[in-house]
Amino acid sequence: MWFKTLTLRKLTGVLSIILAISIIFGLLMGNYAWASVNQKKLPIYSVETSEKKIAITFDAAWTNQDTQQIIDILNKHNAKATFFIVGDWAEKFPESVKAFYDAGHTIANHSNTHKAFSKCSRNEIKEEIENCNKKLEGITGEKVTLVRAPSGDYTTQSIEVAKGLGMYTIQWDCDSLDYTKISVEEIVNRVVKGAKNGSIILFHNGVENTAPALDKILTELSKQGYAFVSVEDLIYKEDYYLDHTGRQYQNA
Repeated sequence: MWFKTLTLRKLTGVLSIILAISIIFGLLMGNYAWASVNQKKLPIYSVETSEKKIAITFDAAWTNQDTQQIIDILNKHNAKATFFIVGDWAEKFPESVKAFYDAGHTIANHSNTHKAFSKCSRNEIKEEIENCNKKLEGITGEKVTLVRAPSGDYTTQSIEVAKGLGMYTIQWDCDSLDYTKISVEEIVNRVVKGAKNGSIILFHNGVENTAPALDKILTELSKQGYAFVSVEDLIYKEDYYLDHTGRQYQNA
């Protein structure tokens, strides 16, 4: 009798341990699955490449007085840029959109009204992107495939909506901070120091010190052997992955 009681106690103890382990394992796996499902998606911040190439990008949402000046500077350095344009800006300055496009630069989407995507529903994000595309494509006649969230305020939802429209969401890894009204030299120092192979650099048109800083930056980076390509020509379109910083890698 004593032996049976002892054996039963041991068996009960073992079963209790197994049950506890099963519960803990289930919770861990459940949390892992939840985290996997709810993990925030990232846009493309930069590209891993051995080639010395960089993408110069501009967000166009304010004025257009420096359109020709920027075009002339880019042309001087044989640089191809990507212009992320707000639909309302395109409607107000269609001649600038056309000028950038005719100069060989890429026209991309920066939403229709510059409304924060984090404050939009899925349908509102879709409308913001599609309405901007219609305006840009109406001017250039070419399909838009790149989008940048207003103020960089992307969400997993906005990335999914863009992907559903056949578009890539683009961020940046080197911010000129030109819009903060810092000096030309401060802009130059920030960008030259921060740029590297595969960088996507953020500028804004319609800002006082952007154009003169751009000329100096392209001059210096050219001396370092960099070429300036469109985002379209920098990123991988398929068979890629992003690390935790949003840097894009080609699958082996």
